[in-house]
Amino acid sequence: MICYKPILFSAVQPSGQLTLGNYIGTMRHWSAMQNNYECLFCIADLHALTIQENKNNLKESILDTLSFYLACGVDPNKSIIFIQSHVYQHSQLNWILNCFSQFSELFRMTQFKIKRNIKKNSIKNTNAALFNYPILMAADILLYQTNVVPVGRDQKQHVELTRNIANRFNSLYGNVFTLPEPLITQYGSKIMSLLEPNKKMSKSDVNKNNVIFLLDDISTVALKIKNAFTDSEKPSKIYYDKVKKPGISNLLEILSAITDKNIDVLLKELEGIMYSEFKKIIVDCLSKFLSKLQKSYQNYRHDESYLKKIAYEGALQSQIKSKKTLQNIHDKLGLISLV
Repeated sequence: MICYKPILFSAVQPSGQLTLGNYIGTMRHWSAMQNNYECLFCIADLHALTIQENKNNLKESILDTLSFYLACGVDPNKSIIFIQSHVYQHSQLNWILNCFSQFSELFRMTQFKIKRNIKKNSIKNTNAALFNYPILMAADILLYQTNVVPVGRDQKQHVELTRNIANRFNSLYGNVFTLPEPLITQYGSKIMSLLEPNKKMSKSDVNKNNVIFLLDDISTVALKIKNAFTDSEKPSKIYYDKVKKPGISNLLEILSAITDKNIDVLLKELEGIMYSEFKKIIVDCLSKFLSKLQKSYQNYRHDESYLKKIAYEGALQSQIKSKKTLQNIHDKLGLISLV
């Protein structure tokens, strides 16, 4: 009897350096997920085109991202790793889903509102891709009949939109698309910035002291953690409360993720410790973690022929799966096949 695993799809944009938030939010779970799911890990290079200033470094960023996938434990013998632009079905389904999406629901997307604010609310300076990229994201997910999408809490809205689009299509043409479910971890699903723990850690942050990048050297990491926001509570006490102590709670989530210890366990170990000592513990653990990860990353990054081989083989496997879904959609829509 064949036992089929649920299908899991996850993707990261190769725009700029990957951050500790990227790792903790999704990438650290990928290795273990391979045991329970049929995994597809995508490098979303088409999504990265929305950020025009990175276009000259995109080729390098794609290979950097692929190297980190492998360094984080993604096994190409267990999972499919591919580059989005290598599978043209993503773009084809994107257009079809545009025809089943509503302007109003895209306009309500939180990420679009944030990016418009970054662009100073100017429609003139906002490219169309920033508006409708959630539809491409929906195409990425629905193309593989995905069951589960690991996301941070801030990305749950995108999975909800994907389900809305799929339901709209299915109501007209039958059960064509599987409805995906978001997979959100209790802790670490949204790592916040170091100096401003009311906002998400982001690789596009203009203040790089807010962000720990996976390729940061240890001295830089130590300085960023040392300056990280805590609070002025006297006497200082370490406990988890995202409202009263957002900075401390954020640091606890970081420490929990890189040590693989539950926050409740950490709180017992840290009882009575001053903030300065708490930060030293985080720096020590981060140093060990990043040193190991960076060494593995460099080993893969220096072998571009191997990276391109993985991308080529992943594209072939992805195309086989995506063609099946797209052909079914074409048949439902009445589009005529070449063969």
